Formats: sequence, C-alpha cells, structure tokens
Amino acid sequence: MPVDLFETLDKPETTEAEAKAELETLRADIARHNQLYHGDDNPEISDGDYDALVRRHNELEAAFPSLASADAPTQKVGSAPSPIFGKITHALPMLSLANAFTREDVEEFIATVRSHLGLTADDFISFTAEPKIDGLSLSLRYENGVLVSAATRGDGETGEDVTANALVLDDIPQRLPAPVPDVLEVRGEVYMAKAEFAAINEERAANNKKLVANPRNGASGALRQKDPAKTAQRRLNFFAYATGELSENLGIAQTEVISELERLGFKTNPLFIECSNVDELVEHYEKIGTLRADLEYDIDGVVYKVNEVGRQKKLGNVSRTPRWAIAHKFPAERAITRLNAIDIQVGRTGAQTPVARLEPVTVGGTVISNATLHNEDYIRENDIRVGDLVILQRAGDVIPQILGVAPSDEDRSGREAYVFPTECAACGGHTNRPEGEAVRRCTEGLSCTAQRLERLIHMVSRDALNIEGFGSEAMSEFVEFGLVTEPADIFRLHEKRDKIVNIPGWGTTSVHKLFTAIEERRASPLNRVIYCLGIHQVGRSATRDFARKFQSYDAFIAKVDELIEARNNVEAVMHPDDWKKHYRRTISELAASLEMPGIGPEILGRLLDFYEDETSRAIADRLAEQMTIEDVIHKTTQSALTGKTIVFTGTLETMTRNEAKAMAEGLGAKVSGSVSAKTDMLVYGPGAGSKLKKAQDLGVETITEAEWNERAKPSD
Repeated sequence: MPVDLFETLDKPETTEAEAKAELETLRADIARHNQLYHGDDNPEISDGDYDALVRRHNELEAAFPSLASADAPTQKVGSAPSPIFGKITHALPMLSLANAFTREDVEEFIATVRSHLGLTADDFISFTAEPKIDGLSLSLRYENGVLVSAATRGDGETGEDVTANALVLDDIPQRLPAPVPDVLEVRGEVYMAKAEFAAINEERAANNKKLVANPRNGASGALRQKDPAKTAQRRLNFFAYATGELSENLGIAQTEVISELERLGFKTNPLFIECSNVDELVEHYEKIGTLRADLEYDIDGVVYKVNEVGRQKKLGNVSRTPRWAIAHKFPAERAITRLNAIDIQVGRTGAQTPVARLEPVTVGGTVISNATLHNEDYIRENDIRVGDLVILQRAGDVIPQILGVAPSDEDRSGREAYVFPTECAACGGHTNRPEGEAVRRCTEGLSCTAQRLERLIHMVSRDALNIEGFGSEAMSEFVEFGLVTEPADIFRLHEKRDKIVNIPGWGTTSVHKLFTAIEERRASPLNRVIYCLGIHQVGRSATRDFARKFQSYDAFIAKVDELIEARNNVEAVMHPDDWKKHYRRTISELAASLEMPGIGPEILGRLLDFYEDETSRAIADRLAEQMTIEDVIHKTTQSALTGKTIVFTGTLETMTRNEAKAMAEGLGAKVSGSVSAKTDMLVYGPGAGSKLKKAQDLGVETITEAEWNERAKPSD
C-alpha cells in the first residue's frame, strides 16, 4: 500500500537503555550532518530529515531527562570553521533558530513568550515576520563607520574570516554614513539569486563540470573562495536582518532597527512586516508561501521575532536558540515521477542503502533524477516497485526522498515486488541484518572494495587523523591506481613518489605538501587512531573515553584482548542456542566491568568484534606499526592549573581551539565556553570582545596566548 502522506505512527514505548543507545546514534548522525551542511557545503540529507532527527533526539531527552547532555550536537550551532580561513570570535554568539512546522507550534511559541515575560492575554505584544533566506549567515563589524571584518557563522562562537571577499559584494557598504555607532555589527544572509545560479550551472554544464547542487551551496562556495576576484565573478547578494555587538542601540524595536539599517545603506527584505497576533503571522506566512516560486531567491520558511528589543533581551536564549524568535518552516515540495531502477550504495560500515533512479522531474526549480529509499523495510512496507509512479519530496531544497507509491498508479507495470539483495552490491560478499536493526550490512569488512575506500577516506578526514589536503578525490585516485589498499599504506606513500607524480594533477609541489601533511600526523593521539579505524558505532566520544581510561595503545589493546577472551570463555561452555540468549547479558556485564558510563554493550560488542576479526586486527596492527601513538598524559598533581576553570577567547594564533582545550585538560583544568564569577583565568587573542571585558569587570585573571603557552610548558 502507498504510504499515508498525512499520518505518522507513534513509536512503541522505549526503555531507558534503548533510548540511551538511540541517543548515541542520533548525536553522532546529527553532528556529522551539521558538519556536512555548515562546514563542507555538501549535505547528504534533506532539511526535513535533519529536522526529524533533531525532533526525535529532543523527544528522547524530554522523556529521559537523565540522558540529556550539554555536549549534544543539538546544543551547538553550525560547525567548526574551515582551517583554510583565519578565525574571528564573535563578540556575541551567532545563534540558530528553533523550528515551527504548524500553526499550533506558532501558538505555543507565542504562549511561551508571554509566559516568560509575565504577560496576560490582554497585554499587547508585537512581532515581526520576514522570509527565511536559504543562504549563508554573515556578521559584518564596523568601527567608526568603516567595515573592519566579516565572519561566517562557523560554530556560532567562532567563524571564518571572509573580510576580503565581503569587500567585493555590492550589497555590503564599506563605509557607513553618519551618524553611526562607534561599534556596529550587522548580521544578515548572503545569497545567490536563482538567475545567477542557473547561469552558473549552464556554464558548468557546457564545460562538463559538476553542477552546483543549489543556490545556497553556490553562495557558500563563492563567499569562501581563497581569491576575492573569484568571489566578485559570482554576483552575490546580502540582506541585513539583525545586529550583533553595538556601542549604542539602533532602536527600541526590531522595526526601528531595520529602518535604521536601511538608512545606513543596507538592503533589507521588502516582505518584512510587523504583526500583532498569530492570525497575522500565519497569514503573512501563507502569503509568502504563494510568492515563493516567483521570488528571485530561495527561502525555506518565515522568521518570527518579538519586536521590542528590550523584551528580546529579557527573554534571552536557551542553549543554541533565542527564546524570542522562531522559524516557521515550509512543507517540502512534491512531484510524481516514474521509478526506473533501484541501485544499492555501500557505505563505510558496509551499510547497503537503496537509491531510487527516477525519470527526471523538476521540483522547486531543480531537476531531480535520484532519491533516497532509506532501507529495505521502507521499500517493503510501502510496497515500492520498479516501474511505479512514486511521490517525490524535496524537503528543504536539498536531498529528495520517495514518500511512497502515487495513489493514482493503478495500472502498475506488473513487475514483481522488489527483493532486497542479500549479496553486497560492491563486492558480492555476504550481507547480514542484525536483529532489531533496519540496515543490512556487508560482513566482508575491509575486504569489501566500497568499505575499504570509504574507511580510507574516513581515516584521513578532519575528525580522524586530519591529514590536510588529503580529500576523497585524492584517496579515490590512489586506491584506483593501487597505491593505497589499507590504512598503513598511507604512511608508506613516500615509497611510491615516482608513481604519484605521474598521475594527472599531481606535481612535485603538491606531492611534497601531501607527504609533509602525512608525516605531521604519523604521531597522533590514541583517541584519533582508534577513531580513524571507522569501527561501526564507535564514535568520537567513545574513543575519547577509551583513551582517557587506558592512556596508552598497549594498555588499550591488552584490555581488548582480555575482554575478547572473557567473552569467548563464556561462549565456549554454552550451547549455541543458549549463547544467543545470553550474549546480551554477557556483553553488558563486560561493559559494566569497565566502569565507563559512556561505553554500553553495543559499543563494546562492536569494538570486540572488530579486533577479534583476523583481517581487521592485522590491518589495525600494521597501521600501529607505522605510527607513533601518543599516550594520554594526566598532569593533575603536578600542574598549578589543576582544578582551574579556563576560558579561551579571540583568535588563537599558535593552536586551534580544540588543541588549546586538550592542553588545558591535560594540565587538569576545566575549559568553559562562558565567563562567570567561577572563571579562574581567561586566555585571549586578537579580536577578543565581550568575554574579555566581562572577565576584567569580574576581576578574573586575563593573560595573552603567549603567556598561556609559557604557563603550560612542562616543568623541569
């Protein structure tokens, strides 16, 4: 039967253990998609699918408050800034917005605002409404009316310095007319008009180049060019919609702020209006929805804000979002087309993911020919067959998905129900679908060609060994030419220099840079070495926990071997049928013996399976032989910083923010993201703003990055 487009089924009651496991998976998925969307401009799922992940995460945390985590990716904004650009610390964080999907959600938002402000039903409050531009957020800092810096959102606290590129945008004034505050941060959205996007793709198609996925990616890529001249070639636009740090207010209401921004020479959205109740807000939302297709830019919703600036400040923020604003998202766009084929893609962990190959159809101005089908259960439950007319949804203007068979498709082609293959689509090996899991996976591990490539790409990625300049294209080439077949080969590439320089696109200089980057990572921390192996469900948090617990690679491996032996000893005295029943209890007891709250039976089981497999173990051992795996050194008794709370602010010039955090924690200190009376020390670099001032006002010790490096030196 076709899927019901307007109903969702309640999930069965979830136990706390199940919720914990699901939250671990959700947090890893959300963090990954945050990086893909905000950092890499290469989203793999739709906005709608992403919103669903976040909603499910929040539902579980609400149902099980003890499992809530301040470190969850839902509590963070955007992604880490790219290392290509310099960094700018925002004087005031660039927050994200909570989402509303229905009128009821908007009513709840207004009720919450009234409640926090202590307003009665009769007390007047006004709101503003404006289109939510689907572009790239930008913060412009003016001092004495002159543009001095421009920064992307980044992770909300620190963004990329794109000042040189912002200077070539016609919509961004370089000098503001008087009167103007001494310090003024203007925030808004950089976007690429639909016509410019179409022209770029027409040009790229004519030159046989890969097409840009959507206008947002086009805007982001153009603004983040190393060469400002290339940015200038792409006609980018900018709408101002808010302010950041100010030496004096622009007005007492959002409407006044927008008017003042217009006077200063900024373009603001012409569909910005003031509203006094939910009816007016929703009416404007519906009006903008009817205009959406004819607008010269992409939008994905309407933003509502409390109009009075004083009330905005009183309402404040909750985690990563302001209480005084919300984004009312548009429903996904849909179309009906023919399903021509179902192909299977193989991921890093062997996941067999079905992809729909479609009769090309235009949805929201974009021609779609591929879409996700999620998994084999989804295909079976919705009885989706090759040849069917299917309902295609393009949610959030990114990755499309098949919702089900079109109700009107009564004249089916007569093809049989789709049977999900039991052999790996990449290597032909055996696949397995564990009980309780929705995904079928190839069991061949690194013997599988697709898994090998994806794991090798993962190994050199930013979160793993972070080998600069070693991207997926380079890895694919090296695998294709037989230069890399397993992780250890990466550290032996220098032996094949003569072959690499003869590959098109590789010259002496680029090869030298790559080899230098590889050598810089030959010595890497224990947690990154474990994580780079790409073990299913063993994420960054788990690898950090293992590193802190065992401190050295030898101790970690010794414990893994001990646990494998303990598991095998229990299995050896049991009948196979009994072992299936008792496996969960056994692995749970082994996990409990570690006394590591973040390591449950699922994670431990996957870890032991990996190291017990002879092929995987041999590959891991050969990698370890090529590397210097750095021990975790705790200096909690010898450091004067033990127990101190430290805040880093401004642009750090000799290390990344993560490296600074690791250094402080290694000295026994705790790193915080905000300044309070409990802060012991603030380390500041260029661009430090409100945090430095607050620390000085509170009498907190403040030191420069150079002074910090001196204090952090190991004692003789």
